[in-house]
Amino acid sequence: MRSNRREFLKTTLGTSAVVSLGATVPGFLRAAAVASTDDKETILVVVQLSGGNDGLNTVVPFSDPAYRGSRPKLAIPASDVLKINDALGFHPSARGFADLLEDNSLAIVQGVGYDNPNRSHFESMDIWHTCQRKSDTRTTGWLGRYLDASQANRSGVSLAFHLGHEKQPFALTAEDVRVPSISSLEGFRLNDSGDKEVRSTISKLASSARQESDSILDFLQSTTTVALSASQRVEEASRDYKTPIDYPESDLATKLKTVAQLIDAGLGTRVYYVTLDGFDTHSQQPAAHAVLLSQLGGAVSSFIKDIKHQGHGDRVAVLAFSEFGRRVEENASEGTDHGAAAPMFLAGNKVRAGVIGDHPSLTDLEDGDLKFHTDFRQVYATVLESWLGWPSKSVLDGSYDPVDAFEA
Repeated sequence: MRSNRREFLKTTLGTSAVVSLGATVPGFLRAAAVASTDDKETILVVVQLSGGNDGLNTVVPFSDPAYRGSRPKLAIPASDVLKINDALGFHPSARGFADLLEDNSLAIVQGVGYDNPNRSHFESMDIWHTCQRKSDTRTTGWLGRYLDASQANRSGVSLAFHLGHEKQPFALTAEDVRVPSISSLEGFRLNDSGDKEVRSTISKLASSARQESDSILDFLQSTTTVALSASQRVEEASRDYKTPIDYPESDLATKLKTVAQLIDAGLGTRVYYVTLDGFDTHSQQPAAHAVLLSQLGGAVSSFIKDIKHQGHGDRVAVLAFSEFGRRVEENASEGTDHGAAAPMFLAGNKVRAGVIGDHPSLTDLEDGDLKFHTDFRQVYATVLESWLGWPSKSVLDGSYDPVDAFEA
């Protein structure tokens, strides 16, 4: 038996057969293997819009004369907007969002922000990620706290993935749960160099019975077993996944298509997190913002269609947010500067489609910014309680009234 253990170690560690996930393998793959593929559990996909999205030119108050007066160059013509109602419309490049709304799959939460807004990208994003101010001791993110709490009671089932090359968002930082960052499915599989004998040997040794206990070997053997299981599941998903949905050619669309594949693989993961950067539009905003909104709407719309096609439509919701909006008045560089309140978006079969809350006044401002009327933590509370089924008070460090954003 000892010689088998030595051979197991030699074979596992001394060949090219590894799961290409570095130090994250033991934690999240074990949980992925333990997790059931319960097709009734809900899933949250977070889309972070980094840089400060201009909410006024995303959800356009085209009928308000103060809008056109504040933005003589940047105002979207009323004839070009994709109308939501008689007062509001989407930017013409946000066709994907307009299509989702028409399909009753998009909720627009108006006037979202927080008290004493901070206009620093880093500090404001940290506030959104942690639900805490700089004066507090910030060690975990709101989703990280949810993962810690829910995993403790669910034997490791609740897990998250961050997809992308950027630094992992603070929102996912937890005390006990390690959240992996992956850039593609290619980085999430067993690399056996095409040698079937190596794969077979590792599988047999990893699953072989042992007559005596050895904690290190037990750990390595169980880790290898679950790594192989998860790797195989993802490989099958990558190989077998077929969709009639044409995703647009963008980095965000690629990320969301990967999320769709992982959801269909049944890993038991409940939170996925992706980022779209570039919203800091201080100058020459029109062209850049149009491209970003086209990417956002197109990617989310294709993803929701794909998820529905795969039979997971009732289980998946998308939450899109940015760290702040932009100033009401345009600047001298045909752009907008850092602001405060802005809309958030929720997409999916089960959202209460339409506009939630009034559009903030364009004349009753605070330091040139829109005043918020919905705290972002109210939206988080909604997602936690109405979607993920988890009490929000301890996660958000306080009680916040949810908004009516999901169907009963």
